[in-house]
Amino acid sequence: MEDMKKGTTTIGLIAKDAVVMASEQKSVLGYMIESKLAKKIYQLDDHIGLTVAGAVGDAQAMVRLLKAQLKLYKLDRGPITVKAAATLLSNILQSSKYFPYINQFILAGYDNQPGLYSFDPFGGFDFKDKFYSTGSGSPFAYGVLEAGFKENMTTEETIALVIKAIKVAIERDIGSGGKGFEVVIIDKNGYRELSQQELKRFS
Repeated sequence: MEDMKKGTTTIGLIAKDAVVMASEQKSVLGYMIESKLAKKIYQLDDHIGLTVAGAVGDAQAMVRLLKAQLKLYKLDRGPITVKAAATLLSNILQSSKYFPYINQFILAGYDNQPGLYSFDPFGGFDFKDKFYSTGSGSPFAYGVLEAGFKENMTTEETIALVIKAIKVAIERDIGSGGKGFEVVIIDKNGYRELSQQELKRFS
């Protein structure tokens, strides 16, 4: 658990008609910055995404496993629900508890409505809150989210809030930073990552 707190800030937040995910892009190896453009948000399906914090190898292995399982599910039964995808991730983590994935995950998606789930390394998950943050920068991000969140925020308002929270974490957390940040919107139209041009509107 202490290793997971040495780098990264990721956020998931439910808006009125969407769920928004964001992360900064620094990857650290001890006191060395390994990458300034690390990817920390992954598309799992047309309507589901995952943020990762912690050991990079474990995170990438989980992403590959989930993508494969969701494709198999789609071939057999059609698109998986967000809740079912969350249960699948929880079951994988629980079955690996003796050799756990050293990660924290936020899974988000949209089927009939936006869904958001936060996981610990042993498969425990929470879905009752409207926003979550993981990684070493999360205490700083939570301060901004707690102060700025309100019910039924528009997607634009939500994007502005998560970017503000990421920027605060970058300023105050030594393990968060990089050359920018990623922001993803998932709504009735599916999964979409904002371009750098679009992000400039909120900077």
